[in-house]
Amino acid sequence: MWRMLVRYRPGFPLVTPLFFLFALSFAAHAAMPPCDSLSTNEFLNGRLAFWQQRLNLQDWKLSVVASHPSELKPETLGNIHWDIPNKTAVVRVLSISDYKLACPAALDDMELTVVHELVHLTLSPLRSAKTNRAEEEHTVNQITDALLKLERQSRAREGVPVAVIAR
Repeated sequence: MWRMLVRYRPGFPLVTPLFFLFALSFAAHAAMPPCDSLSTNEFLNGRLAFWQQRLNLQDWKLSVVASHPSELKPETLGNIHWDIPNKTAVVRVLSISDYKLACPAALDDMELTVVHELVHLTLSPLRSAKTNRAEEEHTVNQITDALLKLERQSRAREGVPVAVIAR
């Protein structure tokens, strides 16, 4: 059984440990970006730059655009359109205002979408007319999950909240 013991010492108010816990909680909450469109765009651009480097796509000109559901295929959270000869691509991600999730979970999901679409781009040279789209999607999902799991474990070891804006 786990117990936490707090001793009271004269001259050391009992309120101090509670205040300390409140301050830590407030600091962790303050580190999370607000879920307005400006902060979300800053978060997405930071994560795009991180994953562009991580996936060795520095020679590509990439951008990310928050999009409303009408700009995406039904039941999708994003897409990517690329131009291989010009090495440009645009990743579309469901806008924060269209999420039903709380802010941190929505930002995590938006990052997942960015990584998912960049994995599609990374695998694009393997695509042909014979490519089985369901198998490709399954493979992209597996690679995306592995990459994010590793990255989030790394951030947790460093004590960095998952949805902190990368600057």
